[in-house]
Amino acid sequence: MSSKLDSTKLHTLHNFRVVLCQTSHPGNIGSAARAMKTMGISQLYLVKPDSFPDAHATALSTGAADLLENAVVTETLAEALTGCAFAIGLSARKRGLSHELVNVRTAATKAIEIAATQPVALVFGTEMSGLSNAELDHCQMLAMIQANPEYSSLNLAAAVQIMCYELRMAALDENTISPNAMPEYATIDSLEGFYAHLEETLLHIGYLNPAAPKKLMERLRRIYARVRLEKEEVNLLRGILTLTVTPRKHDKY
Repeated sequence: MSSKLDSTKLHTLHNFRVVLCQTSHPGNIGSAARAMKTMGISQLYLVKPDSFPDAHATALSTGAADLLENAVVTETLAEALTGCAFAIGLSARKRGLSHELVNVRTAATKAIEIAATQPVALVFGTEMSGLSNAELDHCQMLAMIQANPEYSSLNLAAAVQIMCYELRMAALDENTISPNAMPEYATIDSLEGFYAHLEETLLHIGYLNPAAPKKLMERLRRIYARVRLEKEEVNLLRGILTLTVTPRKHDKY
């Protein structure tokens, strides 16, 4: 009975995708695939990998070559996040950003709640520099692995292994929130449509100066990332943007 219950809980893991951005070494892709499969996560997305497919990746994947065969390769992070309702960016260092910053255990708990009903992405950056600020703009949460501060350098596959393990443990937690209690969050691609609409509107009304935009859109993105907009809220906000540009009068007032 217990194993059947555990199997039902672990089904949530099928709603996760691991996104590796611009991975330099194909061996790290294979090792990451192996780490994923040991924890029951199978969706692998690769954003502009330097070399893939690659025999070295296949060799290091051991019994997880099927994840490599089914991996989705994209040109942009936005493409890799299509359909996801939530994206967690993994970072080895603190950033001067306004993203919500949590440890990986807290991130896993939140991610499992959302993944009960909608797809969630774990986003990892390059081996040398991690995620860029532009890539983090596509994420709603920033998570850190609390490693030894005197030597916090983790191999990419090791970081993937730790995060996937935390997800598996969170999935098995008896205190996981019921999916019936979760709102329907806007997908990341619908958020990107909203951000494009917002920028277009701000340019139209003169609030955004294209000659000196500074970090206005970056800061606005992070405000909305903290709120975690629901699907209907995005529709509401886009309706406001549309009428900001072309207002209509109502007979009642």
